[in-house]
Amino acid sequence: MKILTMRKGLVIVLSLSALILGIGVYAAVNNTIATGTMSFFEPFGGPATMRMRTLTIAPGEILGWHNHPGVGAYTIVKQGTLTLEDGCGGEQIYTAGHAFIETPGRVHRGKNLTHGEVITAQTFIVPGVNSTIFTIDTGQVCGRPISVNECRHDGWRNFNYPRTFNSENDCISSVIHGG
Repeated sequence: MKILTMRKGLVIVLSLSALILGIGVYAAVNNTIATGTMSFFEPFGGPATMRMRTLTIAPGEILGWHNHPGVGAYTIVKQGTLTLEDGCGGEQIYTAGHAFIETPGRVHRGKNLTHGEVITAQTFIVPGVNSTIFTIDTGQVCGRPISVNECRHDGWRNFNYPRTFNSENDCISSVIHGG
């Protein structure tokens, strides 16, 4: 009985700590299908890890703000309706059978705004082992620019993660040179 009480206390303390520290606790279920290593992947100039998974998102669940390194996430919606919110503004809705690429470095979050589960299948190719990077800031942030046009007409001022830009030219250079 004493061990059970101690476990309950530990669960409460860990849950409260996660809440205070802003660590999201999600119900989404990540099922890794397979992980493999490539000794050389030309876009990275070295080794890479490839991982395939399914992700099941519960009804009403909103995932945390995050981005994907490497070549991004190749995603197929297997079931349900997924709303993908971009940290820079805007949303896209994908239903079963839709496929898309979650652009590398672009901050976003998935939302299941329906009453049924959303199931996606994803493939990641990354230079290390982490396929998802959650933002440290718990608020909405605008990740890397995707195109030169996003930098124009003061658009460069919108980007604030992982860095800000000093000018339109700085932003454009980042798009062109991948930094």
